[in-house]
Amino acid sequence: MKEMKDSVTKTFGILTSGGDCPGLNAAIRGVCRPAFDTYGMKIIGIANGFRGLIDDDTRELKPEDFSGILTLGGTILGSSREKPFGAPDKEDDIIDKVSAIKETYLKHELDCLVVLGGNGTNTTGYKLAREGLNVIGLPKTIDNDIFGTDKTFGFDSALYIATESIDRLHSTAQSHRRVIVIELMGHKAGWLALYAGVAGGGDVILIPEIPYDIKVIADHLDKRTKSGKTFSIIVVAEGAMSIQEAHMDKKDRKKFRHDHGPSAGYRVAREINEATGMETRATVLGYVQRGGSPSASDRILATSLGTVAADLLAHGQYNRMVSLNGNDIGSVDLSIPESKVKSVPLDHYLVNTAKAVGTCMGA
Repeated sequence: MKEMKDSVTKTFGILTSGGDCPGLNAAIRGVCRPAFDTYGMKIIGIANGFRGLIDDDTRELKPEDFSGILTLGGTILGSSREKPFGAPDKEDDIIDKVSAIKETYLKHELDCLVVLGGNGTNTTGYKLAREGLNVIGLPKTIDNDIFGTDKTFGFDSALYIATESIDRLHSTAQSHRRVIVIELMGHKAGWLALYAGVAGGGDVILIPEIPYDIKVIADHLDKRTKSGKTFSIIVVAEGAMSIQEAHMDKKDRKKFRHDHGPSAGYRVAREINEATGMETRATVLGYVQRGGSPSASDRILATSLGTVAADLLAHGQYNRMVSLNGNDIGSVDLSIPESKVKSVPLDHYLVNTAKAVGTCMGA
C-alpha cells in the first residue's frame, strides 16, 4: 500500500461557481487525485457553487468520481451564480447566507474550501476568508480577465471555437459580398475578441478597452471596398462601446443600449449599415463559446493549477489563488484578484500586431 505524505489539510470542500467553461473537470481531477492518492485527504464535493454550500448540498468524493473526467466539458459538481455577499433585498439575507456557509463548513470539519471560478468567485472566496474560513482559489474563465494570473483555463478552448467560427463566416461573407459582425463574449475585457480576431483575420476588432468611432470604421470599410475587397469581418466583444457610450455613466449607458439594440454586435451592425449603406449582418456566438471538451492546452493548464492547489492544501498555505506567471505556476494572495479586472493594455503586443497587419481597432 502506498505510504501517504503528511498533510496539514485533512478534509477540504471543493466547488465550481459562475459560468461553466472547458477545463473545470480537468481542474477538479488535478486537485483531487494528488489530494487523495498522495496525501490521503477527505474530499467533500459541493453541488451548484455557493448555493450548495448554503444548502449543505454535499457528498464525499471518491476516486471513481474524479476518474475519467479529464476530457469532459462542464462540471461534475454543477454550478450557479449564487453570490452570498451580493445585493440582497435585506441585509439579513447576507448574514443568513454567510452563517449557513459557516455551518456547512464546520459541520463537515473542513480545513479549507477550494473554489474554482472567475472574478466573482475568487472575490467571494476572499470575503469568506475574511470571515474566518480557509480558502484556495483557481482561476477559470473564457474571458481571461482575472487579475493576478497570466492565463485562465477555459480561454484557450473558447479561443479555438471563436476562431473556427470566424473562419466559417468568411465563406458566407465572401459569397454574399457582405459585412458580417460576430459578437464574442468579453463584457469588461477584450482578450477573447482580440486573440480570435487576429487569429481569424478579422478586418475590424472592437474591444471594451478601445472605444470606437463609427466614422473610423466606415472609412476603413470604404477603403477596403475601393481596393477591391468585397466583404469584411468585424469581431466585436460584447462589452465594446462607442466613444459616445464611453462618456456616459453606467445608468445612461444601460438605457442607451436598451434603446439602440439587444447587444453590441447588433448595434455595431446597424451603425455600419447606416454609415456605409453596406449590407451588414450580425451573429452572436453566445454560450457555444463555453461548451464542449477542453483543448489540450486547457487540460494541461487546469491539471497543473489543480496539482499546485493540492500542494497548497497539504502545506496549509491558505487564502491563496493558484496562478500562472510566465512559465511558473505558483500562487498569489487571494486579495490580489478581489474585485479587479485584468484589462487588455493599450500597448499590448497583440494590439500592435493587429494594427501592423492593417486591422482597424475602431479608433
